[in-house]
Amino acid sequence: MNGSEKKDYVGYEYKEVVVSPDKASLYLDCYENFGWQEDAHFAAAHGRQPITLRLKRDRKMVNKMELTRLQRHFEACVGEIAALEKAKKSMPCAAALTLGLLGTAFMAGSTFAVVHEPPIIWLCILLAIPGFLGWIFPYFLYRKLVITRTRELQPEIEAKYEEIYTICEKGHSLL
Repeated sequence: MNGSEKKDYVGYEYKEVVVSPDKASLYLDCYENFGWQEDAHFAAAHGRQPITLRLKRDRKMVNKMELTRLQRHFEACVGEIAALEKAKKSMPCAAALTLGLLGTAFMAGSTFAVVHEPPIIWLCILLAIPGFLGWIFPYFLYRKLVITRTRELQPEIEAKYEEIYTICEKGHSLL
């Protein structure tokens, strides 16, 4: 650099965002549309652990208020997607656990019937059958309900992604 070239001062604001590795690209791509860029001084660690994205942007950028509003809307949409993803498995998990506990209750009744003096074998067998079924079927119930729930919630998740892309387009047009 010779003496005639002068670099202008740029003040930055900084942001750290902790994301899962599978969502890191989405966050980086979207935050760029709100004026953020990845801080090159820090490298993001890769692996299965959550990634901390270190971002920076010019403090004196034009349309900063509107970009911040769009960014918050983006963050809310990402939060709603995470909640929908979680909802795909929470109800099936609760149903499978309930069925497993019911099976355990039948097995407890079967055990009490066999240790009774004198043992009631017919009641033991009668209670053991639903008990074993209550231990076997939760896995299959869980898988079936996850598939059903995924089919129900996938259109909502896709609509949220479309909303994110629209928000990013608006943000990009403001830069």
